[in-house]
Amino acid sequence: MSYYPHVEHILERASVKRAQEAMDRLNVSGRIHALSESARTAQEAADSLGVEVGQIASSLIFKLPSGGALLIITSGRHRVDTDLVAKNLGFEKLARVDADYVKEISGYSIGGVSPLGWISKPEIILIDKALNDYDVVWAAAGHPHAVYPTSYDELLKCTGATPMVVGD
Repeated sequence: MSYYPHVEHILERASVKRAQEAMDRLNVSGRIHALSESARTAQEAADSLGVEVGQIASSLIFKLPSGGALLIITSGRHRVDTDLVAKNLGFEKLARVDADYVKEISGYSIGGVSPLGWISKPEIILIDKALNDYDVVWAAAGHPHAVYPTSYDELLKCTGATPMVVGD
């Protein structure tokens, strides 16, 4: 595992502090790690951590027909099947969002969206059942170079997410 050379710099970012405060409030057992390489994509994060890409818990955001946000915490081993998820939720389709919407709703920039510490609570939170295949999963912590170890059960408990098959 390679660490970012200016760990203090990353850990002092407001977005990372917000993620850490949420983790503290929810008694998350893992600690934030600053990586030297970007963890902007699941593959980059897995390569930096020396883990399987499936162990990366990516936080993806969509807009619901109501206008509210949908957070899908998905395994990096596959893409979210938006048609499947929309059907399972009883919607015709899910709307893709841009970087501005992601920042506005979560308070995080794309590539560093933590499942915790959002500035506006998502209307629906789903968690990919595939993450349950791993003892340890890694989630973003507010910055593309910041991640923390957790587990499927801990993510369920901390987010109140609904388990779902979101891709294959």
